[in-house]
Amino acid sequence: MTEVRTIDVSGLKPYDISSQAPLWWGQFMIVFIEGTMFGILIAAYFYVRLRMDVWPPPGDQFPHRTLPTLELIPLILSCVGSYWASEAAKKNDRAGMIGGMALNVVLAGIALWMRIVEWHSLNFNWMTDAHGSYVWAFLGLHTFDYIGDLAFTAVLLLLVLIGRYGPKQRLGVHVDSIVWYFLVAIWIPIYVVIYWGPVIVRTQQ
Repeated sequence: MTEVRTIDVSGLKPYDISSQAPLWWGQFMIVFIEGTMFGILIAAYFYVRLRMDVWPPPGDQFPHRTLPTLELIPLILSCVGSYWASEAAKKNDRAGMIGGMALNVVLAGIALWMRIVEWHSLNFNWMTDAHGSYVWAFLGLHTFDYIGDLAFTAVLLLLVLIGRYGPKQRLGVHVDSIVWYFLVAIWIPIYVVIYWGPVIVRTQQ
């Protein structure tokens, strides 16, 4: 008879704001999985790109870099709000959590608006060609995660504002910051691939 193997997790603290919380590990694994997904997508992009003589294909307007570059400013600064809220959650500092999450939501909202404006300026979609498919895949997948986490942050902010929060919500504020750091960090290589990758590769050929 096969021996059943189990792992003793009794030492883990459900709502401790540290790596001892199961939710912390859950979010860490989500970040790992999504990071792997984006890494594979970037590799696939360059696999196709290096086999094309012209990139973007004729007819595709090369994405403008000005607005996406400016978008990096509020996006990166939004991490300050996440860090502020995370540190406040560890100390049960209600004012700090409110201030940090409010700053995060405002700056992230500005960055999202800039991305939507840029998105609407594209003259191709996911069905146009391989270039369009990859650009829309990058933008679509990242923006989907972006909006989801922004909504989660807004809900946490509302709960703290009305005073309906406890250890579970404080842990949520902390792990939310982990996901946000990832979304900001992973956007930088995606930004380079979409807006600078074609130029870099063309220069080296």
